[in-house]
Amino acid sequence: MSLLKKLELPICIIGIYACFLTWGIVQEKLTKTLYGGKRFQYFIFLNVCQALIASFVSYVYVSIRSKKLDALNKSILYKYLQLAVFHCTASPFGYAALKHIDYPTVILGKSCKLVPVMLMNFVIYRRVYPLQKYLIVFLITVGVSMFMLLEPSKKKRGENSLFGVLLLMTNLLIDGATNATQDQIFKKFKISGTSMMFYMNLFAAMMMTVFLIFNPYSSELQQALLFGTAHPQVFWDVLLFGLCGALGQVFIFHTLENYGSLVLVMVTVTRKMFSLLLSVVLFGHVLSLGQWAAVSVVFSGIFLESRSKNDKKHTEEEVVKDKKD
Repeated sequence: MSLLKKLELPICIIGIYACFLTWGIVQEKLTKTLYGGKRFQYFIFLNVCQALIASFVSYVYVSIRSKKLDALNKSILYKYLQLAVFHCTASPFGYAALKHIDYPTVILGKSCKLVPVMLMNFVIYRRVYPLQKYLIVFLITVGVSMFMLLEPSKKKRGENSLFGVLLLMTNLLIDGATNATQDQIFKKFKISGTSMMFYMNLFAAMMMTVFLIFNPYSSELQQALLFGTAHPQVFWDVLLFGLCGALGQVFIFHTLENYGSLVLVMVTVTRKMFSLLLSVVLFGHVLSLGQWAAVSVVFSGIFLESRSKNDKKHTEEEVVKDKKD
């Protein structure tokens, strides 16, 4: 295996961490800055811009590499539309859940994203994983949940409603269905991650734009454009927000194509934990004993995942060698 191939996943992980750390900072600036005394609150419009920018960036990326997008046919078009629907509907459930549940519950939900990915892979596509993979998911989920819940938070614990928990569960299940469908598309159609990024974002942007234009109960599109016209700086902030997210998606879809959704979700759910560990090294921040125990649990899961992949590669190499002999 070449050195570049060995560094491929670490480069993707660093790219995802860097892009979405920047994306989060820009998002906070965009949503909390006062533009003429008012805040930007047009989130469907923002999602449309994000999707359009991501689609454009993926097309530019393909062009720079002198490649072409994979051709569309009826079967894969249906799958892309399915992904676009999932993409459009997951976020509203997540935003709505925040109004009815407290911060620790949100963190616990985000830490458990691996579970719905496995569940929806089984429910929708009847995909069954090796027993070791379930153990890995269990260790990482428990470790990340412990780590995040033991982190001191300034946010007060509030009340959780059953409705809020159901909204959060719906959001997680839709995300799980999205990842499961992406895995199935890569397995069945052998397409590139960049093509999926382009078409999924393009169709999602089209669906959300139609919703904004023809929804009789909302004038969000008109209000967002008027707000941006009155405060042009908003459009620059939206552009920067979209570019950071789009660059992150390039790494995400490359990871999806080559390593699958479980590895991708492992990367995303451990992102904040590794950010805090980096702050321990760089700034001397202190973790509790319980958090260090949680870190050891997570690293046990990561070690098992790495070992299982190495064993699989070794077996494949032995099979190839036997065939040659």
